[in-house]
Amino acid sequence: MSGHSKWSTIKRKKGANDARRGKLFTKLIKEITVAAMEGGGDPEANPRLRAAVQNAKGMNMPKDTIQRAIAKASRDSSGFMELTFEGKLPHGIGVYIDCLTDNRNRTVSNIRAIFNKRGGNLGTNGSLSFMFERKGIISLPTGNLDPEEFQLELIDAGVDEVEMEDETYMITTPLEDFHNVQKKLNEMGLEPESAELQRVPHETVKLPVPEALQIMRIIEEFEDDDDVQAVYHNLEVTEEVSETLDGA
Repeated sequence: MSGHSKWSTIKRKKGANDARRGKLFTKLIKEITVAAMEGGGDPEANPRLRAAVQNAKGMNMPKDTIQRAIAKASRDSSGFMELTFEGKLPHGIGVYIDCLTDNRNRTVSNIRAIFNKRGGNLGTNGSLSFMFERKGIISLPTGNLDPEEFQLELIDAGVDEVEMEDETYMITTPLEDFHNVQKKLNEMGLEPESAELQRVPHETVKLPVPEALQIMRIIEEFEDDDDVQAVYHNLEVTEEVSETLDGA
């Protein structure tokens, strides 16, 4: 889940089948609820909630569903706990997994089982932190925006990079400027399809297609777990790999 095609899952999310779309909705609702519990139910005053709502809208989640998730936060004080896992998959691929769970033991058991079953190694927290950097990734339809003028408008807000992918601007920001860029887009009257803080690898690893597909299937197995919110990795997802996955 990042702003560059070699490791992005955004396009694949948009084309997800109904079963995967249902799982994605569940994860988005959980993130909205947790964000509202953490910082209140007003998206304007709660950056994490604002980003979660934008992501839900980008996936065409009904407004009523979003409002119910926010309302649930005010009624439910039990909340969820955030867990992270770091480890190595076959062929030396690093993976970082963010989870939201109401049952720590279940989540730890499920994640460890996938690592063990698929020939990976679960590491200690912090063991792979050097491989990833926390960045803001925002996707926005190009519409009728002039590319040069648009990028100039965003420079002062603190963007690192603006790329165009299939009629979508992919905007990368430093962690500390993520909310400034969101605010700037709002002032310009532009609503992103998604806005997320992601773990972007410093370098990616390119594998032959069969090995890359093996890794992507393991990543999908992690993503299919209801407690997993996001999976980050340093595999370079080439066009050939992406097309094979989309045709599967």
